[in-house]
Amino acid sequence: MDQLAIQNGPGRQVALVTGASSGIGRATATSLAGRGWNVVLIARAHAGLADVERECAAAGATVLAVEADVSSHRDVEAAFQEAVAKFGRIHAVVQCAAVVAYGRFEDIPAEIFDQAISTNIVGPANVARAALRHFQQFGAGRLVILGSLLGKIAVPFMSPYVTSKWGVHALTRMLQIEARQTPGIRITLVSPGSVNTPAYSQAANYVGREGRPPPPVDPPEKVAEAIIRALHESRREISVGLANHVVVLGFRLLPAVYDALVSPLMKVAGLSRRPIDPHPGTVLAPAPEGDAVHGVWSRLGFRRVNSTATAKPALPAPSSTVAPLSDVGRS
Repeated sequence: MDQLAIQNGPGRQVALVTGASSGIGRATATSLAGRGWNVVLIARAHAGLADVERECAAAGATVLAVEADVSSHRDVEAAFQEAVAKFGRIHAVVQCAAVVAYGRFEDIPAEIFDQAISTNIVGPANVARAALRHFQQFGAGRLVILGSLLGKIAVPFMSPYVTSKWGVHALTRMLQIEARQTPGIRITLVSPGSVNTPAYSQAANYVGREGRPPPPVDPPEKVAEAIIRALHESRREISVGLANHVVVLGFRLLPAVYDALVSPLMKVAGLSRRPIDPHPGTVLAPAPEGDAVHGVWSRLGFRRVNSTATAKPALPAPSSTVAPLSDVGRS
């Protein structure tokens, strides 16, 4: 049995999940609810949490849904206070909230870049700070931070996301080192590769083509399982994705070859043929109508034509102008 469960005896434990309205965060929250946890759901728009709240309650969980932006430390502190007021304590915190933006670095508006960095790195720092202070009151707790394969490598046309995920990996390692002084507190980084979530369709886009996950593409439930495993194991990091280790090895051992290949590969595998006009996606504001567990992508990274698990459109209509792949980033 998990050490945390032994310490706290019978009854439901409480997990706080950020980014809970969509994708990996949503899959994690509903899975935890089905396994006997009570859950605190955090997202920027309360409307986006309504379906998740119902799903978790139907699984038998007591649920608290809180509207909060992780990039605001005041929002995060207020959310934790509300959770403690309802449940008394929080046993585990899962940080999944993140936003994505596509485009060459110089083509991405400064406000989009800055907000993506704020959400993706300041956000995890705010959540971790609140979680660790809470855990220290009880001498125990589990913090799981969602990283990414892109926190270990570099790819073109995704500079805000890649930069921030490298920062998330650095932050997590720092926290793990410091947590050695508090043995009851465990911190795990979960690093997925490509995952079929709505994040690609909801991403800000200034590259002219819709972003897509390069194959092989995993379902969000697979990452959720890894997150839940991290709550019961003392592991520093869990990687999710068959190709992750191979890609990282190539990036580190053959940098010149990697750099020569990554741009043409990204244009083929990381950007679809579907043209799209420039737009801010969900970086500056949420779009609850596009929230879902799954995106529109197959295992091989192709758009599913008649999928019943697709997210609702939340973005402007695609552009009618098709630019050649050689012009990606300048269209």
